[in-house]
Amino acid sequence: MDTFEADAVVIGAGAVGLACARALALKGREVLVLESASAIATETSSRNSEVIHAGLYYATGSLKAQLCVEGRRKLYAYCALHGVEAHRCGKLVVAVDDEEAAATPALLKRALANGVEDCRLVDGAEARRLEPALSPEVRVAIHSETSGLFDSHAYFLALQGEFEDRGGALVFDTPVLQGAVTPKGIDIVTGGASPSRIQARTVVNAAGHHALGIARSIDGGPRYDGLRMHWVKGSYFVASGRAAFARLIYPMHNSATQGLHLAIDLGGRTRLGPDAEWLQDDAVPPFDYVVDPARAVHFYREVRRYWPALKDGALSPDYSGVRPKIAARGAPSADFVVDGPEQHGVQGLVNLIAIESPGLTSSLALGELVADIAT
Repeated sequence: MDTFEADAVVIGAGAVGLACARALALKGREVLVLESASAIATETSSRNSEVIHAGLYYATGSLKAQLCVEGRRKLYAYCALHGVEAHRCGKLVVAVDDEEAAATPALLKRALANGVEDCRLVDGAEARRLEPALSPEVRVAIHSETSGLFDSHAYFLALQGEFEDRGGALVFDTPVLQGAVTPKGIDIVTGGASPSRIQARTVVNAAGHHALGIARSIDGGPRYDGLRMHWVKGSYFVASGRAAFARLIYPMHNSATQGLHLAIDLGGRTRLGPDAEWLQDDAVPPFDYVVDPARAVHFYREVRRYWPALKDGALSPDYSGVRPKIAARGAPSADFVVDGPEQHGVQGLVNLIAIESPGLTSSLALGELVADIAT
């Protein structure tokens, strides 16, 4: 087994890992990214809605709220600078019954407390003026003008190119097997075709689905005995026919997901989802990403609450993703876990665990936070 030294090692080449690598490289660090797959962003990062979230839903003062708003602002600017397609189409969060309508002022209040710009309450008539295909049952809606969609894959490639241009390196098919805290930093043992021992000054664990397991495999690092991973599979369907909406349409949300929302993706398709299918607690990655066509029954029922013209037979299975959670079913949503030396006492180690939505929107802000913690 070869042994060599590295300045900064990032485990995982998803959106957050690549953003961390970029931010570290911009600070002059020599960065090595280790990715267990044969391509970048193959898990959570590439299996989501490609939505740029405004920051409405997250508890005020939480990392999710702070980093989503900051990350969204940075993301639009980054896309414009690097030629990544981004569409600030806006979003309507619609309420179709009295209970949902009664909940909208509190959601708007939270959004404004989080610093979300250009966000207001509109009545049903105004919502239908903006989107005529909405149901006449829509009572009120929140209009978020800063929400949008973007080309996430072009974004990933831009991040990769930026940190590699500054001397960084990315190695595929290189899973991290274990590690150990040493007086000089952190030793990482990798598998794959060329097993190695890497002696690193800094290690950023941004391994997505595998992050908690990798954190626990580092001898002398934090154990996170109180954490347990839970997995929520979200499936997407596409609707045939001409697009009926211009904006994102979200129903009032629940604890697991922002509901079966509607988006006109950058290819012009009407995409619906994700739903929330809680997997068994003993499920482990890699997951089965096949979309069950029978789930369309639920999609028709829920989507027709705000889009009654959705025709029978219009839906086709598209793709799915799995959200990593540390909050069990029925529990309040948990915040991102971003743990550095201040939290766990191990110099040079940063663990990012349960980075689910809005992780993609927050990725640039997360990367800069991690780079500050790691220096």
